[in-house]
Amino acid sequence: MEQDDRKLFVLDTNVLLHEPLAIYSFKEHDVVVPMTVLEELDVIKDRKRDVSRDARVAIRALEDILGGQITPEQIVKGVPLPRREDHSDANGTLSIFPDHQIDNTLGSLPGDNNDNCIINTALHLQLQHQPRKVVLVTKDINMRLKAKGAGIQHVEDYRTDQLIDDIRFLTKGFHKFAGDFWARKEHVTTESHGRQTIHTVPTDEVGEEHFYTNQYLIDEDSNFCGRVMTPPTDELKILDLGRDRLLNLDAWGIRPKNIYQGMALQALLDPEIDLVILTGPAGCGKTLLAMAAALEMVVERGLYDKVIVTRNTPEIAESIGFLPGTEEEKMAPWLAAITDTLEVLHKNDVNPTGSMNYIMDKANIQFKSINFMRGRSIQNSVVILDECQNLTASQIKTMITRMGEGTKLICGGNLAQIDSNYLTPVTSGLTYIVERFKDFEGSANVYLNGVVRSRLAEFAEENL
Repeated sequence: MEQDDRKLFVLDTNVLLHEPLAIYSFKEHDVVVPMTVLEELDVIKDRKRDVSRDARVAIRALEDILGGQITPEQIVKGVPLPRREDHSDANGTLSIFPDHQIDNTLGSLPGDNNDNCIINTALHLQLQHQPRKVVLVTKDINMRLKAKGAGIQHVEDYRTDQLIDDIRFLTKGFHKFAGDFWARKEHVTTESHGRQTIHTVPTDEVGEEHFYTNQYLIDEDSNFCGRVMTPPTDELKILDLGRDRLLNLDAWGIRPKNIYQGMALQALLDPEIDLVILTGPAGCGKTLLAMAAALEMVVERGLYDKVIVTRNTPEIAESIGFLPGTEEEKMAPWLAAITDTLEVLHKNDVNPTGSMNYIMDKANIQFKSINFMRGRSIQNSVVILDECQNLTASQIKTMITRMGEGTKLICGGNLAQIDSNYLTPVTSGLTYIVERFKDFEGSANVYLNGVVRSRLAEFAEENL
């Protein structure tokens, strides 16, 4: 490849914190890390926060390439990236740019903060390497605006782990057919396996939609509701569920209020499904269904030993503090949604408080901080991971890889309520796992369409 065809990517610190091995994600193009970024990583690596681990991983990755017998001149010029099995297409170079040595150029910003220093680096390299394309990569929206205003021609978000371009294209977990599903289906075979009825239909008679394992199928005009059984080929195997049967499912006294809740509850109560992802607007019933199903499976059916509830704290998985109290007591304010749900489930009892305490002991409900999940192996449990929209892909991966044999993970979140500084609906870890796991036979995803909390919440969701 000609030198002018190879782009030069200047990385911001937040890119390396979001994905510590981001330096390998730019294929044949060259990567520049300004000295200011190393200084920021150095400050962050010693903090007692979850993000410090990512900073240390990024620093070690840089040291693996630039350490050893590499001279200072080679580091500035660029060192070829080593071959990695998981990034076999990365064959560009990595360099550290001494941005403290550059003189101000036209459009330079005052060098009194780190963001400005990184922008000035990109400006200097853009002028120095013309007509070569120099791209500043940052997850900070305001920094992208400042960079554009300062004269940098190419500014991008880090999108390597972004699987869709528009949140409207996010998989909903079900497909709704117009009219009657069984109309114009000429080649259908039906088999009964115990209590299960399975229909086999030629894929070309169903439609041109890309179907996947455990996707739900409903229609507008009949009682039909099914679930795709196996990876689709020329034939589609559909487990017949029936709309009425789903609406009459019961978990800890809770019944679905619409077909979307029915599909979600069916997935939650199916022990063959290890991962259930629930998305949808505020008030659609994600937490209530997850908690009711967990209690049903632990207490009534005895399928699991305990319920573990966790979520990221608002500071993105930061410390839960050193004041007196157990881990459960410290996590209680962040998990008030769960205790609210338990109150709803037992509001009609003679002694609701006593019932809640009894059930929390009987179901062995544990409130855990996400900080202490790394390194664990959780067996025979129902794990509810709430507020997933605020987690990055790497943080959610850390959680999923903790799940051992006999454990069911329930992930819930609302992509319209992201609090993280650097996440958007299309880059959220929740979006990432919805797309990554849609072809996995042990997972199901349901978008809970419609607000059932109250007419006030429904109006707010639609009009505010």
